[in-house]
Amino acid sequence: MIVKRARTAGFCMGVSLALRTLDKAIENSPAEARICTLGPIIHNPQVLADYESQGVVCLQALDTVSEKDIVVIRAHGVPRQDEELLEHSGATIVDATCPRVKKAQLAIARATKDGSSLLLFGEADHPEVRGLISYACCESHVFTDLNTLESMELDPERSWVLASQTTQNAGLFEEIRAYLEARLPRLQVLSTICDATDERQEEALAIAGGVDAMVVVGGRQSGNTRRLASLASGCGITTYHVEDIHELSKEAFKGLATVGLTAGASTPKPLIDEAEAWLKDM
Repeated sequence: MIVKRARTAGFCMGVSLALRTLDKAIENSPAEARICTLGPIIHNPQVLADYESQGVVCLQALDTVSEKDIVVIRAHGVPRQDEELLEHSGATIVDATCPRVKKAQLAIARATKDGSSLLLFGEADHPEVRGLISYACCESHVFTDLNTLESMELDPERSWVLASQTTQNAGLFEEIRAYLEARLPRLQVLSTICDATDERQEEALAIAGGVDAMVVVGGRQSGNTRRLASLASGCGITTYHVEDIHELSKEAFKGLATVGLTAGASTPKPLIDEAEAWLKDM
C-alpha cells in the first residue's frame, strides 16, 4: 500500500513551545512545588498521560491553587479573568500560551477598546475561544459558520470587529469576511488564523484528492484535528479520525492502493510514524 504522508503533520510551533515550557518548569521546580496546568496543556491524550505520570496536575478550577504551586498556562491560553485570579493567588505563573493566540488576544483588546463589538468565528466551547472573547472590551458574538452568521441581526450603524479562532478554515473566513464587508460599513477585520493551520489544511485537501482513503491521527478534543478530518471527508473519501492506530482494522483497508496520512498540530511524531508503518505493512 502506498502511503502519502503530509509533510506538515504533527506538532506546530505553538505546541512545541508550550511543551518545552512545561518541561523546563518540571526540570527547574523545587521538590516541594506542585506543577499544574490550567486545563490540558494541549489536546492529546497520550501527551497528557505522560505528564500525569511525571506528577503534573491538570486543574479544572482555580479554587484549588495555592501559593506554593507552579501553574503553567495552557497553549490555548486562558480567559483574562483567570489570569488575574492566578496573579492574586500567589502561585508562580508560567505562560505557555501559543504566541499566535496571545497575539490574537491582544489584537482583539486593541481593536475593541473604542467600543466596537466582536464577531468571532470559532467554537464557543473551545478554551481558546473563551480566552479570546475575554479580551473584548465590549460585547462579543461567537458563530460557527456562515449560516449562523446570516441568522444574526447586526446593526450596520455600529462598529464591528471580525476575528477568528486561530485554527479555523481560512477559505471559510474569507467568505464570512466578504459577506460582512458588504453589510457592515464600519467593520475592522483581524487576520488571526495561523499560517501553519492554513498550510496543513491545504496539504490535507491536496492529499485527499488523490487517495482512496484518509487517516487523520490526533486527539478528539483537538479542534484543528477535527477540521482536518472534516476537510478530507468533504472530498468524498472514507476518512478515519483516530487517536492511535489501534482504532483501525485491517479489514477497512483491504483492496485500497493509496492512503493519505496526516495529523493534528498536537499529535506526537511517534504516533504518526506508527500509523505510517502500520499502513505500509498492509
